[in-house]
Amino acid sequence: MNSYINGKNMNSDLIHKFYTAFQKRDWQTMNGCYHPEATFYDPAFRQLSITDAKAMWHMLCINAKDFELQFSNVTSLGNTGSCDWQASYSFSKTGRKVNNHIQASFTFKDGLIISHKDEFDLWKWSQMALGLTGLLLGWTPYLKNKINQNALKSLKKFKQERSS
Repeated sequence: MNSYINGKNMNSDLIHKFYTAFQKRDWQTMNGCYHPEATFYDPAFRQLSITDAKAMWHMLCINAKDFELQFSNVTSLGNTGSCDWQASYSFSKTGRKVNNHIQASFTFKDGLIISHKDEFDLWKWSQMALGLTGLLLGWTPYLKNKINQNALKSLKKFKQERSS
């Protein structure tokens, strides 16, 4: 059963709210869309707790360079939902332009996002972000693990800077 109030699908509205806020780099509104027990996953950061996911969105929003985002195909049925989104930006470590296509899936609880999973081709991303290294090694477990380690290292540094 969908979550409807006055004929409006609240889960679809929540997805729209999240990505409209992301377009504006409004991490506070984005973070307010999550349930206190939510989890997040993507191929770069992998599995994150809600605390780390919120810090990740904060970090990505304030560090974004030449950032543009579009989203489409927002759907929801019962307590699940999905959408496609595309982010274009300059990768901070290399300055290279990235145009990443992502498929997002959600589970909802109490009118908020309880589970958020972004899926994209990490090899394609690494080719755009890292150039020749990504092209040659982006498919390997070694480089995939290195990307994850660097993402988590950046997140840890960001959180430490914010707490001091």
